[in-house]
Amino acid sequence: MSEDVLLNFVASNLLYLLAAVFVVIVILKGVRIVPQSEKHVVERFGRLQAVLGPGINLIVPFLDVVRHQVSILERQLPNANQDAITKDNVLLEVETSVFYRIIEPEKTVYRIRDVDAAIATTVAGIVRAEIGMMDLDDVQANRARLISTIKNSVESAIDDWGIEVTRAEILDVNLDQATRDAMLQQLNAERARRAQVTEAEGTKRAVELSADADLYAAEQAAKARRISAEAEAYATEVVAKAIRENGIEAAQYQVALKQVEALNALGNGDGKQTIVLPAAALEAFGDAFKLLKGGS
Repeated sequence: MSEDVLLNFVASNLLYLLAAVFVVIVILKGVRIVPQSEKHVVERFGRLQAVLGPGINLIVPFLDVVRHQVSILERQLPNANQDAITKDNVLLEVETSVFYRIIEPEKTVYRIRDVDAAIATTVAGIVRAEIGMMDLDDVQANRARLISTIKNSVESAIDDWGIEVTRAEILDVNLDQATRDAMLQQLNAERARRAQVTEAEGTKRAVELSADADLYAAEQAAKARRISAEAEAYATEVVAKAIRENGIEAAQYQVALKQVEALNALGNGDGKQTIVLPAAALEAFGDAFKLLKGGS
């Protein structure tokens, strides 16, 4: 084979080879495979052309260029500490943490340069503003509501950046040492006050119970006296009724009965008793025994 023929063969095959290489390059430039965790921002002549989602995408080779490959995974800002003053003039140091994800990368890449710094600055300002409208006790007691308010406020502030705040947390709220000492003194004073109140309430209850017991005892004593008086009145009524029905004999019978009971009591005393009675008394006892015998 002559040299000219060889050169012609190489030249013709080189054209085919260059054409094949060009086709491969066009295919590579025109087909973009985007991972599931990313979105690609495409520009044409320096202007936004399209945003490519996950999967296989076709673009115009040499005209369209992928300028930004943006991750759409959730991100966490570094924990940040910022000072804040409450409504009742207490200085706090608040530690916050924010999680976010980019949902519209075309806004993020063209409207903000440093996303993390911008979000951190926004969060710090919102935290100071929200805490400045609350007392210290409200900050401690309503932390969940404060976190929700901060999250909503941050979302509203960064809405133009194509970012979604997935979570905002207040990790810690620290007080300066002077405020801690003052709160400790206040806590001890409150405990002492509660102890005094409890003791006073106990004393008051004891007095009330004692008064109730005295009242109950007085009521029972009065009730007993009333029952005794009613019994005596009933006995008197019975005697009076007997006198009305039987005349003087019933009265004499009662007197004789009492005399015999008295004599019996004297005779049953301890030791030896010598009882001296006048003759008139013996006659009276004799009459009493007659009445008792007659009554029985």
